[in-house]
Amino acid sequence: MDPDNQIFSQSQKQLIRHIQVNLPFSMFVDPAWQDVVFSLGLNPEIGLDAEALDRFGKADFLKMAEKLHARGLSVTVHGPFLDLSPGSPDAAIREVTWRRFRQMIAAIEVFQPKHVVCHAAYDTSRYEFCREQWTANSVETWQWLAPAVNARGARLMLENVYERSPDDLLEVFQSIHPGPIGCCLDIGHQAVFSPTPLSEWIGRLAPFIEHLHIHDNHGDHDAHLPVGSGSIDFNPVADFLAARTPIPVITLEPHCLADFQASLAYLERHPILSIFSNT
Repeated sequence: MDPDNQIFSQSQKQLIRHIQVNLPFSMFVDPAWQDVVFSLGLNPEIGLDAEALDRFGKADFLKMAEKLHARGLSVTVHGPFLDLSPGSPDAAIREVTWRRFRQMIAAIEVFQPKHVVCHAAYDTSRYEFCREQWTANSVETWQWLAPAVNARGARLMLENVYERSPDDLLEVFQSIHPGPIGCCLDIGHQAVFSPTPLSEWIGRLAPFIEHLHIHDNHGDHDAHLPVGSGSIDFNPVADFLAARTPIPVITLEPHCLADFQASLAYLERHPILSIFSNT
């Protein structure tokens, strides 16, 4: 997001209290962005990518965490994902993946997030020929990481990206369940990368869904458009939330502040977040 002088209505500010907003850590260290976060009371989903994990240390993370906690803001974390492969048949690739996750664990100790989101990272077009081995390796990775995250007061959420079917994730959840792990269903990713209807994704994964990433697109690429400006039908999400207790954590993923406000304006008019209307 790019900081500018947007004006938010009272109802939009009310919605802000109940949701998370994606924010890479490398942006959060910018004082201008801190002003935006703190003036609006944004609950950040802090992105800890490889650059942030290499560039910053525990003291840097602690400084930011103290500011967030002092203001009573809710924190979630998005772990590193680019080029990582938790189920790779190549042990060297898995070791790099685990090394990045170990760096992340050191950071979440100070942020004290309620959820840590990592990409499940299964891609049928790349791994179908070794699906059984890839899944077994993936389960081993998450069976190590989930308790480590849980020991630091958080829960690990696995997010869909290129998975074409909810069954690609269901295998992993059923292998680990019960345990300190849940599903982050990314609505935008499902619309672009999966031919399986959203209603089926929700129906199949409902017992595991504890987190939602909400953004929009036209089904052709992962555009991260404001909610309501693409072609996604969010009614299955609204129906799911209306029937769900407790309510999953909800993260908006805009790429600029204007898009964030446009998403909030849509959500004011749409029943997706009517669950928060009286709170």
